[in-house]
Amino acid sequence: MAGMIEVHNLCKTFVTSEANVEALHDISLSIQAGDIYGIIGMSGAGKSTLVRCLNFLERPTSGTVEIEGSDLSALTEAQLREKRREIAMIFQHFNLLMQKNVIDNICFPLVIGGMKKKDARKRAAELLEIVGMTEKAKAYPSQLSGGQKQRVAIARALAANPKILLCDEATSALDPRTTQSILQLLKEINRQYGITIVIITHEMSVVREICSHVAIIGEGHLVEQGRVFDIFSHPKTAEAKELILKGSGTERRTLEGHQKELMKGKCCIRIVFSVNSSFEPVIANMVLKFGQPINILKADTKNVEGIARGEMILSLPDDKDMQEDMKAYLTERGLAVEEVNGYVDE
Repeated sequence: MAGMIEVHNLCKTFVTSEANVEALHDISLSIQAGDIYGIIGMSGAGKSTLVRCLNFLERPTSGTVEIEGSDLSALTEAQLREKRREIAMIFQHFNLLMQKNVIDNICFPLVIGGMKKKDARKRAAELLEIVGMTEKAKAYPSQLSGGQKQRVAIARALAANPKILLCDEATSALDPRTTQSILQLLKEINRQYGITIVIITHEMSVVREICSHVAIIGEGHLVEQGRVFDIFSHPKTAEAKELILKGSGTERRTLEGHQKELMKGKCCIRIVFSVNSSFEPVIANMVLKFGQPINILKADTKNVEGIARGEMILSLPDDKDMQEDMKAYLTERGLAVEEVNGYVDE
C-alpha cells in the first residue's frame, strides 16, 4: 500500500569548492497516513537534510519524494508552493517573530496567505485553545518559556490545516518534563486530527515515547527501519544498538588498565521483557535452575509505543556453554536477548 510519504532511492550531494559531500545515499522510506514516524541518528548523520528533502526545501540530487502520489520533482514552482501548504514544519529554536505577540504570530501566515484578518484571528484563537495557550494570546515570545514558545510554533504550524507535520529536533532545546508535555500534545494532535507526523531527533527516548515506526540514519545511509518495538527489542545494526543503549543511559566507553582486565572474557547481554514475560521472575528462576550467580549491571523500564517494557543488562558466568544455555533459557521465555559486550553503565 502506497504511503502518505514515499521516498525512493534518494541521494543528496552538496558541491563545495573543496569537495563534493554526499549527505544522503540511496534512502527509501514509506510513511503511512496518520503515522507518527521517527527519523533518528547521531549529529551529522544526515537526518535534518532528509527532512528538508521531504518538502523540497532541499532538492535531492537524485531519487524521488512523493506526497500522496505526487512526485515533487515533477511539480512546477507554483504547484510545489501549493503542495507545501499541506506540509507544516516546527524547529528546535521555534522561529517565532519576536516583535509580534502570540496571536499575531499565528495570524501572520494566514494573512499572508490571503485570509481576512478577522477570520485569521478567529482561527488563531481556536488554535491557541488546542495547544493550551489561550491566556498567553497577547504575550510576546520573550515573555514565554521554551515549552510555551514551542506550543505557539505548533499552533502556527497547524494554521493552514496541514496533512503532514515535520518536527526537526523540536524538543532538543527543552527540559525533560517540558519535552514530555510537548510529545503528549503532538500525540493528541495526531489522534484528534489524523495529521501524519515525522519527528527528526537524536534522542531514542523521544522515538520510544511517541513513534510507531522509526528509520535509523548513519553517515547518510539508512541502516535500519521498522516498528519501534521490534528495533528496541532486536536491534540488528551497531548504530541501532548504540542509540538504544545511549537512550537507556548506558554509554559505550573504552575500558583501560585494571577495568579492561576485569571485563576481559565477560559476557554481557541486554534483555527486554515482553508483556507476558514480565509476570514471571525469570532471572531468579534462571539462577535457581543453573546454580550460578548473575550480575545485574542495569535494570530499567521504558515506555515503548505507549507500553511499559522492562530491560536489563546482565553479566553472565565465564563458562561459554553456560552462557549459551542461559541465553537459550531467556529466549525460550519470550525475552529479547542481545550481546552488548564492551558496554558499561555510566
